[in-house]
Amino acid sequence: MQADWHNAMDRARRHAPFLARGLERLPEVTALLEQGRGEDALEWARQAGTTREGDDVGVILRRERLAHAVVLAIGDLAGAFPVDRVMRELSSLADRALDAAINAAIARRVPDALPAGFIALALGKHGACELNYSSDIDPILLYDPETLPRRERDEPGEAAQRYARDIVQMLASNTAEGYVFRVDLRLRPASEVSPLAISLGAALTHYESSALTWERAAFIRARACSGDVEAGEAFLAAIRPFVWRRSLDFGAIEEIGRLTARIRANYKGPKLPGPGFNLKHGRGGIREVEFFAQTHQLIHGGRDPSLRMRGTRPALDALAAAGLISAEDASVVGSAYDSLRVLEHRLQMVADQQTHALPSGDALDNVAQLEGMADGVELVARVAELTEAVGQRFDRLIDANESTVHPGSAPSGGLQGQLQELGFADPEDLATRIESWTDGHIRALRSPAACKAFDAILPDVLQALADAPDPDRALLRWEAMLAGAPSAINLFRLLEARPGLLDQLAKVLTLAQPLADELGRRPELLDALIDRSALDLPGSVQELASAMSRAEEDDDYERRLDRIRVVTSEKRFALGVQLIEAAHDPLEIGAALSRLAEAALCVAANAAREEFVQVHGTVPGSELMVLGLGRLGGGVLTHASDLDIIFLFTGTHEGESDGGRPLGATLYFNRLAQRVSGALSVPTAEGALYEVDTRLRPQGKQGPLAVSLDSFARYQHENAWTWEHMALTRARPLFGSPDAMAQIGNIIASVLETPREPAKLREDVLQMRRDMAEHKPAKGPLDAKLARGGLVDLEFLVHYLQLRERTALTPHLGDAICGLVESGLLPESLIAAHDLMTRMLIATRLLAPDLAMPAAASVKVLAKACGCSNGAALLRAFSAARRDVADAWGAILDSPLETD
Repeated sequence: MQADWHNAMDRARRHAPFLARGLERLPEVTALLEQGRGEDALEWARQAGTTREGDDVGVILRRERLAHAVVLAIGDLAGAFPVDRVMRELSSLADRALDAAINAAIARRVPDALPAGFIALALGKHGACELNYSSDIDPILLYDPETLPRRERDEPGEAAQRYARDIVQMLASNTAEGYVFRVDLRLRPASEVSPLAISLGAALTHYESSALTWERAAFIRARACSGDVEAGEAFLAAIRPFVWRRSLDFGAIEEIGRLTARIRANYKGPKLPGPGFNLKHGRGGIREVEFFAQTHQLIHGGRDPSLRMRGTRPALDALAAAGLISAEDASVVGSAYDSLRVLEHRLQMVADQQTHALPSGDALDNVAQLEGMADGVELVARVAELTEAVGQRFDRLIDANESTVHPGSAPSGGLQGQLQELGFADPEDLATRIESWTDGHIRALRSPAACKAFDAILPDVLQALADAPDPDRALLRWEAMLAGAPSAINLFRLLEARPGLLDQLAKVLTLAQPLADELGRRPELLDALIDRSALDLPGSVQELASAMSRAEEDDDYERRLDRIRVVTSEKRFALGVQLIEAAHDPLEIGAALSRLAEAALCVAANAAREEFVQVHGTVPGSELMVLGLGRLGGGVLTHASDLDIIFLFTGTHEGESDGGRPLGATLYFNRLAQRVSGALSVPTAEGALYEVDTRLRPQGKQGPLAVSLDSFARYQHENAWTWEHMALTRARPLFGSPDAMAQIGNIIASVLETPREPAKLREDVLQMRRDMAEHKPAKGPLDAKLARGGLVDLEFLVHYLQLRERTALTPHLGDAICGLVESGLLPESLIAAHDLMTRMLIATRLLAPDLAMPAAASVKVLAKACGCSNGAALLRAFSAARRDVADAWGAILDSPLETD
């Protein structure tokens, strides 16, 4: 739509006395606007704020503010400046005005001093760059006693308070020139008793120890805007853990529930749009849109940095992208927000008053006509439409948060009576044991707050454990989890807020000891299950790597490694729950675990390389590569898998790195490989990641950790054993440039396509399998890997045929079997045998980690995961699959294979 400047100026003169006076006072601006030169008029307004030596800063800022008010209003009315542009320009003006006031206040006492050590943090709409037309600003003023400019006789605190008073006076006092911005300092820590400017140390102590939930919400939109901006950014980085908590804090979420309800309860104006209705505080108004976004951000932003947006519209879009709200809700609420902000501006343009309430009578018609509507009836109808769309969605948010206050059902006849009603064996002894949990010997239950949170959920926990497939086992593992947890208060509050998770928790405790153990070490893993995508398979390697790479600009190497571990552990835990919930085929879960490991490897390798390059530079023309083998190369892992990898590098041995501490190429890449291996395996504050096995490299433990591609190729062609070529059939490049990956792919192909003497190959394969069977017998009746006729025998058979026939050379074992079946080299029955035993391998790592027959409840889940009706059917199917492998082994290798 083309801007209509003349119509806009006419409406302003007829319906907005403040704008009419402004146009009269600023003839230069009026002339530019009449010519449709909005950008030139805006530049004129900016220049009006340029100060020279001797100028009264307060006067200059007031004139700049008036010019901006007129230009932005006319541009807005003309349709030339959209609402987000208007809000950004007003916020930018506030930044400049606050900065000028800080400089002027300091210069009065210390001429020519820079504003080092004096910081203005913008919060609220100012922080979000969403100031309204007649808004006040809500800064927090901080100072550094060590660097604050001051006279020698002034104490730092005294000087800071003087500067703060001067700043407020300079901006907020209403003179003949008007005012610049009203300044509200009540968002500072303990504003009732604290000075106007707070020292950095005092502020840090407050936010780390005694700040309230509403202060966390306020800092979602905080930014360092004026004064010593660099110091302000450092302060915000220091309190980031206070604002963005990685674990879901359901104590805070309860407070959010109260805050959302309080927004409605405290509003005393008309409930429905009409005269007196408040566009900001009324149902479905501006405040509800902002709190709709901020509530979701507070809950989830600690775990997902992509949600940490200051602006309301960007926050809504990020929440939709993360699947936390629907795309429709983001669009509807966001569009309503923009429209309500426009109408808010119209109310304030009339007389430059900070009002949000619809007037009555002629004044309502006047505002409507300023907006270009016929009358107040049309305006009220529009407001009703917008606020209803927002109000319905905010209603749902209130309902959801009110449901976090979940009273447990009171036990009948005390704890012992409830245990008896629930069917637990020996309820008297069990009641005594449960009561002993809070006597101090369980670390997670030593604080009064933890005990209170635990008491609130105990009835529901006992009910869920009683309903579990194996109640006694579930209760024992619950007790073990509590005993091992360093802290559990957030877990208790999470279970109180989301009681539906209790059923999943009970299944984890009953069915999957490895998951229960991990949950005991890290109770916050249960947080991952509250997202609606918790039972969805994770995305591609690239999507997972992107999630692991999300970081703040100032995150150091350790924090980057922590982020990889957080995402990986949460996804692995969620995949374990998906398996016991039978949400997906174990084969899909195994593939997802492999994608997760590949993403973690790539992100860790990039982080380690970037850290290494800072000290040692790069080796021109060379790069590090990582080759995956075994199950990682084949693209199907279990929850217990380690990572079989080989480090390689391109280029020659003669090169040298170009950094401050240069290294020869071989030493450079071996040290870099050590760094990458450590990034994957060394525990950080967030725990360990993967065990890394590099023994498949040329010459094994005796060889260097990283070798050049030329050395690797020469070794494979001239010195490698048959078993190393068998391992190479599962090799897959995971990390490196496309060109480097192509090079290693050609080397692997040339090795595997080399003709071989069949008799020697057969004898090597048989001897290796005999040796392996002697040293690694099956560990139990469910050992689908090592049992004779199991996966190892199937893998040996497949690799033998791949090397002998030089066909079906794909690292994915299932695809290789299909290729050999199509070529007539394997019977079709081995496709099903492979799939069954691979499902068993993946599922038993969680459900029967000792490979013995587990409890009946776990057997049922295991059988279902493998497509069988019960445990007996699973054992029959396993036996039949092993016989199929043994039959093929005997037919192809002419050697018997006993499966019993």
